[in-house]
Amino acid sequence: MRPDTPAENVDHTAEAARLERTAGLYPEDAEALLLTAAAHLELSGDRPAATTLYDRLLSSSDGLENPALIRALKASNLWEYGHEAEARAIIEGIRLTAPRDPAPWVIIAESLESHDELEAASETFTEAATLLLPEGTDPTPSTHPLLYGRHRVRRMLGLAHDDWDTLADTLHTSPVSLDELHDPKRVWSLGSDNPAELLAEITRLQAELGAYREALSRPFPVAVLHWPAGELTELLSAYPTLTTEYPSHETHLATIESSLRELSSSGTANLGIVTGTVPSYEAFAASEGSSPTDATLLPQYATTLAARGRAVAWPPQRGAECWCGTPQTYEACHGA
Repeated sequence: MRPDTPAENVDHTAEAARLERTAGLYPEDAEALLLTAAAHLELSGDRPAATTLYDRLLSSSDGLENPALIRALKASNLWEYGHEAEARAIIEGIRLTAPRDPAPWVIIAESLESHDELEAASETFTEAATLLLPEGTDPTPSTHPLLYGRHRVRRMLGLAHDDWDTLADTLHTSPVSLDELHDPKRVWSLGSDNPAELLAEITRLQAELGAYREALSRPFPVAVLHWPAGELTELLSAYPTLTTEYPSHETHLATIESSLRELSSSGTANLGIVTGTVPSYEAFAASEGSSPTDATLLPQYATTLAARGRAVAWPPQRGAECWCGTPQTYEACHGA
């Protein structure tokens, strides 16, 4: 999660430096850690240093999970300190490559919006929605910001509702409707000299912020640890005592599915799967001052991975590949 605490309450420069050091200790998590460090640098006002971090990540793009996201963040940051031409070029490049992740689209569209490029922002949101939400597709939570942002920009442009705007209204659960939330008059009211108007707007914003924070504070998924076949072979070769936990890879996969189904049937929500690697597990054990042979570390390791945003929701969406890594759909594999 990108930080949003004002600079006067946090030493963002020191926090960025700490995250850079941590990234050196946990290279498997370097991408997420350095992105958060760059966000702290932006909040501190040192935008050139944030760009340096984005460039550092992009220089090793072969190993990145989401290079489009990093390019989008870099573009947004560049525009904020006067590099508009370069930012526009990056934004156009992202649109041409058409990433399948909603996050880069949201960032570049909001960057256009923040610089009063409302028509371009609307086109970008619509382009992303057309790509990622073909007719008949159920919107995933990650696509909701696309629809909300599109609704907001179209509201600012005074355009009539269309089917996607109606869908955004349906998905929005806050007590404040999207039409009211995105009312252009509310933006202008923040510049009013009337204390009563300002107080009313502050009250509304506090209610919306409370709902937003409540959504963000939902616990991360109850996560079950998954070892791919190669990783499990390496793990058991290095630490044979863990064979009692993992008699075979097939048994391991079956146990994951049965455990998740049992949790689901008992009413546990927000379930997920995290994938382990031997180097990451060894680093975690060292950070805990323990040995990888200690089986009690395994659930703690899973929880830590989930807390770092590594969990994949279970069960997979209909038609999606199975969580175990086979090319089969979940319904044809472990979901059968």
